This record gives sequence, C-alpha cells and structure tokens, in this order.
Amino acid sequence: MTLLCSSLLLPVSSVAQDVESYLLTDGRTVTPFVRFRECDQCPEMIVMPLGSFMMGAREGESWSSLWDDWGEKKGPVGQEGPDGLYNLPNEGPQHRVLMDTSYVTAVNEVTHAEWMACVQEGGCSHSPDHSVSTFEKGYIHLGPDHPAINISLLDIEEYVSWLNEHVGADVYRLPTEAEWEYAARAGTTTRFAQGDVLTSDQANFSGDTTEHNRGRPFPELITRAIPVPVQTLDAANPWGLRHMSGNVYEITLSCHLGHHIGLPTNSAYVAHAAQGCDRYVAKGGAYNMAMDGVRLAYRTRPTDDTRDSTLGFRIVREFRETAEE
Repeated sequence: MTLLCSSLLLPVSSVAQDVESYLLTDGRTVTPFVRFRECDQCPEMIVMPLGSFMMGAREGESWSSLWDDWGEKKGPVGQEGPDGLYNLPNEGPQHRVLMDTSYVTAVNEVTHAEWMACVQEGGCSHSPDHSVSTFEKGYIHLGPDHPAINISLLDIEEYVSWLNEHVGADVYRLPTEAEWEYAARAGTTTRFAQGDVLTSDQANFSGDTTEHNRGRPFPELITRAIPVPVQTLDAANPWGLRHMSGNVYEITLSCHLGHHIGLPTNSAYVAHAAQGCDRYVAKGGAYNMAMDGVRLAYRTRPTDDTRDSTLGFRIVREFRETAEE
C-alpha cells in the first residue's frame, strides 16, 4: 500500500522565528492564517501557526459510559463520577504534542464536486454513491457542495496524487491525528472549539441520539439525519476551519491502536504513520452521532478500504522551504 505521507516537512529550526513565512510552488508567500487556493482544482487552505497542544481527552470528558468503537459497544468502561462524566480508554492518555513542522489545513471537508473533478480528469477511479439512507425519507441524494462520502483511504491516495500532479510537488496528503486535532482545537481546551457544549447551529450532529445518550430531552437540538453542504451552519472554529465537529468523520494517516501512543512531536506522528496499519483514526464525528461523539478527542477506527456514508476527509499541505526575508 502507498502511504499518503511525504518527507517534505519543514523543521521549526528552519523557520524565521519572528514571522513564519512559506513559499508555495507558484512563488507566492503565505503566513499563518492566510487562506489560499494553489490551483483551480485545489481546495481552499489555511496556514496553521506553529505551537503545541494537549492531545486527547481531559479527565472525565465524556458523557457516555460506553466505548463506541465504529459501531461496536465496548462498555461499560468506567465508573461514573459525581458529575456524571466518564473516561473512554481510547481517548487517552492526554499528552502534550509540539507541532514542530509547518503545514496548512483545508478550510472544509473535500466536497463531492472537488472529488468528481478528479474522477472526470481520470485521476480518481472511484465514482462514489453520493446518497444517504434515512429512516423517514429513504435515500436522499446529496449535492455537489456536500462533503464527499463513501470514499476510502485507498481511494484518497489517488486524489492526493492527482492534486500533487497539478501543483508539481509531493506536498498534499491526509493529516496525522496530531495535525487534525491541533487544527481542530485552534488553541482551545474545551470539548469542542466552540466550548463545552454545541448548538445545532454550530455543528451537524443528532439531537435524537444526544437525548438517548444523555437520558433526557434536548428539544432545542435538531436531527438532520444527513450531511450538510460544507459552507452551511456557523461551523467555523477560531482559526476558520469548518465542520471539525460533526457532519462526517474525517480519516487521518494515524494508526488506531486502542489508545494514544503519546508521541511528543508531530514529526514523530508523521514518521509513525509511514509504517501503515490495519486500522486508522477517524476524527470529528458525524451527522448521526450524539453530541458526545463529535468531541474533538473522539476517535473511531475504519480500515483503509472502508467506504461509508458517514466517512469523508480533508487534506493538509506540507512546505518545502521558508520564504526569503
């Protein structure tokens, strides 16, 4: 299997310490939080700042007593505390990660239109079913601006190769779990980048499943039962990334080993991802999950050939060199 990971990461030591600036393949200079689109077919990207963060769930973060691992109930896994909160074993141990390599993250999940551009040019061989089965309305066909679904990690390999051909460099790939969670948290330490609870205006998750999960009514929450177009809802985190909680799971390069492996740096996570694995980490939860299941620490474990209507992706980009001052 060909991994979606290259060795073009830029060490912190080679970055100007006063202003982080980087060169794109077309000669443009970009700095943290700048948005850009590198080619007509490329998704819109945002440059991430360097820094560090606490990866994984804090003590007593989950509202659920069951470890739900890709449809398999593993619990009960913990003793309920006085505040009704639990620890899920695959979300820890929490540990600090230094983001010692520079990268950018896509503003949105890759859309169906972006995926089909690859199919139409012959870069992607898989034309996915772009519909979702619902209990009340049967199959609902989604539009071009909905996230691409029913696409596996193996399919995504073709997509990133196609993008890299367009820019003439091996720079686009899937994120590591550390890159995904650092970008998703955007400097926050709460369950979600928007705080410790979400509204249905901020993320696409299931109100019905939240009521079942919490054992009480939440009449203010909505159950949409399908993904929403990537530009809808007030779904941006403080760094401008949208739908990091809910809508569709986003698969990463990182291996799911049942717990965090506790690596200290992002470059170590990139190196570990190059080994490949049987199960990969997917993050962010999906439209059919309870609010608890779209927490930024939540993890599930698809295989590299899993295609599912709840599973999508977003991409990241590495840098070759800093811009000249």
